[in-house]
Amino acid sequence: MLMKTHEARLKALREEMARRGLDGFVVPISDEHLSEYVGAYAQRMEWLTGFGGSAGSVAVMKDRAAIFVDGRYSLQVRDQVDGALYEYKSVADDSMADWFAQQASEGMCIGYDAWLHTKGWADGVRSKLEGIGAKLTATPSNPIDAIWDDRPAPSDAKVFAQDDALTGRSSAEKRAEIAEWLKAEKLDAVVISALDSVAWVLNIRGSDVDRTPVALSYLIVHNDGTADWFIVNDKVPAEVIAGLGSAVRVQERDSFAPAFAQLAGQRIAVDPARTVAAVFERLEEVGAQAVSKTDPAVLPKAVKTTAELDGHRAAQARDGVAVSRFLHWLSVEAPKGGVDELSAAAQLEMFRKRSALLRDLSFDTISGAGTNGAICHYRVSEETNLTLEPGSVYLVDSGGQYPDGTTDITRTVWIAGDEDPSHEVRDRFTRVLKGHIRLATQTFPTGTVGSQLDALARQYLWEAGVDYAHGTGHGVGSFLGVHEGPQGISKPRGKAEQALLPGMILSNEPGYYKTGEYGIRIENLVIVENRDIAGREGDWMGFETVTLAPIDRTLVLPELLSDDEKTWWNSYHARVLEVIAPQLAPQMDGEALKWLEEACKPLS
Repeated sequence: MLMKTHEARLKALREEMARRGLDGFVVPISDEHLSEYVGAYAQRMEWLTGFGGSAGSVAVMKDRAAIFVDGRYSLQVRDQVDGALYEYKSVADDSMADWFAQQASEGMCIGYDAWLHTKGWADGVRSKLEGIGAKLTATPSNPIDAIWDDRPAPSDAKVFAQDDALTGRSSAEKRAEIAEWLKAEKLDAVVISALDSVAWVLNIRGSDVDRTPVALSYLIVHNDGTADWFIVNDKVPAEVIAGLGSAVRVQERDSFAPAFAQLAGQRIAVDPARTVAAVFERLEEVGAQAVSKTDPAVLPKAVKTTAELDGHRAAQARDGVAVSRFLHWLSVEAPKGGVDELSAAAQLEMFRKRSALLRDLSFDTISGAGTNGAICHYRVSEETNLTLEPGSVYLVDSGGQYPDGTTDITRTVWIAGDEDPSHEVRDRFTRVLKGHIRLATQTFPTGTVGSQLDALARQYLWEAGVDYAHGTGHGVGSFLGVHEGPQGISKPRGKAEQALLPGMILSNEPGYYKTGEYGIRIENLVIVENRDIAGREGDWMGFETVTLAPIDRTLVLPELLSDDEKTWWNSYHARVLEVIAPQLAPQMDGEALKWLEEACKPLS
């Protein structure tokens, strides 16, 4: 009998915990690869609580439970999760380890799934519990799986090759580079479990996770350039195996942990931030030495090749056509009052699907009307769906996955009605725009990290005594994850940062959110590029803006813009018109073309 209520599911988990002798258990949003977005089979926390965000965790005791989320989801969690069942906790302000230490007592046993957590997390919680005489123990299997009657099976989709012409480097070249790194570090092999890293090293892609073209698999690369790829064998077509050659041995996914026995006595590189605790535990069990090292694919994956950058520009130009068609459609249909968040998102996806090259969206479209737009990472559902009311603000953040690039764009739109935007809305929008332009036009020396640039995008909001609670920029993959490290632009986080390098792709997305009223965000993607500045000393860089779609001029207060900012606006929109207009067919897109020409007129 299927459990339909979240209260019944929580009760069943507690009963399963009791059967296993557990006084507590942790349920994160995670999979065996610590992926940002996880497959349906791994959505244990959503099944248990109803929370639909992409990050968070739940701590369950016999008589109390708490849900921990970050600032992006502080409103969403209250809408989706029953406060009578779970205490709401902020990741920034509340430590799960401290919470367990407060709830547990001497002799208690808190369980966790070592295949879903990092070693650092486990060590931190274990240390805190040991301080009160309690213990943290890895469970042989996940208690949720024992009670989740209709749990989906992992994807059985076939993998496919990513052409070397799109990647700019062969898998053999990448593995040879990793092998040289291993030798230099006096290491025998490296375990790679991050799905995007596996895909990048092997030049393969998959369909196992919605919105991210990766395949559920692990990789061990040895210092002779050979590799063992652990994946359900039926998922790998013969042509993919042939393309990789005999240096890559395809093995069943289930043989990953048992294969560690062959690594006994060896020094194995493992990334503690991207690898689950179970891998460290297994290596220790077989007598191998786990050496903490950053995944060697992370940085070269972030620095795109010329082929990847060219592909990315092409994908942006293609995607800009879809977004421009959508914005025109929105300008016509939304003021009539019959468009809601779901229908708008569906229409935008339909415009993207006009391209035969679209493989998927790059994330679930954030379609936020009015008050919902104030929720930074809002996800529309039938229960929360709002109409785009005439005379209101609408925020849409979306993207596509194409073989040559991954896109991510946010536009904030005024839905025309009897009233014009208020002065406050236009002031806030223009301050966000000024910050966006400031970051887009900044030059910076070699060695600059993202936190040194973050305040540039916030300064005009700070002048008005307001701010936003998310980062200003994240890395973006090349037909891979829409969020990709190690680069980023955000407030300092008290840890070492990766310097920005030419070839990296980032978002530029300052925003403003007034709880209960509206949200504003302007997002374009940028490429870090070298800059030749007259009289420069040393090497300098800047950003090339590559996202191409109009920004809503209705929301701009021109008097707040400097001449240089107006010049940027006019140059950017001239580029949008130059690239997008020729792709609009006059016989099919005549009205959209007229709208685009009007939207891209110079701002005086």
